[in-house]
Amino acid sequence: MLYMLGALIVDTRPFSAEDVRRTASADIVAKPLMQAFPSKEFMGEGEDDLILSGQLLPAKIGGLSELEIAHEMRRSGTRFPLLRGDGQRLGWYAITQINEQHSHLMRNGIGFIVRHSITMTKVEPDQGAGQQLIAGLLSLFDAMAG
Repeated sequence: MLYMLGALIVDTRPFSAEDVRRTASADIVAKPLMQAFPSKEFMGEGEDDLILSGQLLPAKIGGLSELEIAHEMRRSGTRFPLLRGDGQRLGWYAITQINEQHSHLMRNGIGFIVRHSITMTKVEPDQGAGQQLIAGLLSLFDAMAG
């Protein structure tokens, strides 16, 4: 396992990622002082975004159903715990954007190669996050069935 987005597993196959990019910031505000260099005060953690990108070969190994699960998580605003493959818990995230690029289209309109990029941002867990995670899992099973 490379990453686990709630119940969605990103692994080497069928749903893989080849690149990870993380951008994190801190909020620091300048406070003007008379006849002195402005004081800087740490206000807390800023945005923390993580982007997973890779490619799928749907005709050979699949992966489109997992990509659709990620889209359903984005559409519903699901907040989920993000776990890295080494067991490190990175916190709670939500998917804000998914990019797909289909190339070498086959007869069914699906690309032989599908490049994807999933952008996630760190969020606060909701009260009752356990129940939301269960509800999110159940809605993902509905998305897979229909």
